Amino acid sequence: MSGARGALGPWLRPRPGWLWGAAALAALGALLGAWRWAGGRRRARRRLQRVGTVLNLFVYPVKSCRGMAVARAQVTPMGLRSGELRDRFWLVTKEDGHMVTARQEPRLVLVSVGCEDGHLTLEAPEMQRLCVPVKVPRKNRVLNCRVFGLDIQGRDCGDEVAQWITTFLNSEPYRLVHFEPSMVPRKSKDVIKLFRNTDEVAYPDCSPVLILSEASLDDLNARLEKKVKIQNFRPNILVTDCSAFEEDTWEDILIGDVEMKGTVCCARCILTTVNPDTGVLDRKEPLETLKSYRLCDPSEGSEDVEESTLCMLQKNKWTSTTFWKSPREIPPLGTRMHGSAPGTILLGTAAQQCCAACVCWRWHQRGVEG
Repeated sequence: MSGARGALGPWLRPRPGWLWGAAALAALGALLGAWRWAGGRRRARRRLQRVGTVLNLFVYPVKSCRGMAVARAQVTPMGLRSGELRDRFWLVTKEDGHMVTARQEPRLVLVSVGCEDGHLTLEAPEMQRLCVPVKVPRKNRVLNCRVFGLDIQGRDCGDEVAQWITTFLNSEPYRLVHFEPSMVPRKSKDVIKLFRNTDEVAYPDCSPVLILSEASLDDLNARLEKKVKIQNFRPNILVTDCSAFEEDTWEDILIGDVEMKGTVCCARCILTTVNPDTGVLDRKEPLETLKSYRLCDPSEGSEDVEESTLCMLQKNKWTSTTFWKSPREIPPLGTRMHGSAPGTILLGTAAQQCCAACVCWRWHQRGVEG
């Protein structure tokens, strides 16, 4: 068993499916692709190249809390969705609205999140299980929050869950807020200028989706005395059947009928040093080891994200999502995909299904063998 697969521990492991992606395009080609691909399917099919397999999908409903491994997820312009739970649509805040993450409260990673009968469920060591309505009562107040210096709103989830979180963390009073579709999202471009004006998020650092490969984790663990888990890096999509850090080169990615665009490499901070099993912040590893061989140019990372100027480290891809004009679903787990050509890529109301049963292709550059 490889290091990354062993590190998945008790998390759900869907059967490996097939994944496909697209090679780097010139800026002009990327801009024109939205309409050229729709009319050039035959040519596009010949140029698709398989680059890996989706191994796992993860959704993190509450920012910095434990993620959920899911067999299937809906892809939306603001990230993954599984049933009633959307990725990082809940946020722990101080009473003044400033965000609280595992950087400040590392024990947040011990809070397990689920969904049952229309309720967000929270579990943590030595705490009673708590259920919070997914649809927060309209009578609850709306808080003005701050996430990485940017304003965003959230509806307060009530005193019971606020007390639960405060008790577990043994901290100053904290609140839990929920982002609602009627609220104004944050612009990814306001955090990193490489994103498009249309890229928006609720409470993620800056991007709707983060992709990481199993081989990259294995490469890192081969250099570490104490191995780390995939949970240290909190990706949404874990990819296998590719080389270490090959995801650095994926600019346009096709997973089934879902298209994503690799936008920028993910700068890593001290959150990766939080032990996901104990909630203890190490502050050193794996960052010290990553510094020895994975430093990148500041222009490739998130200069404005907290502490990232010290940690331009693991260049896993942040991506933004693009879609078919009409919703389509990836077939059930285990179904082999054969590289259907991409359709019109539009951000908006359309939503696709993404599961661990799809092939990732990449779009050939000139001079690339395939």
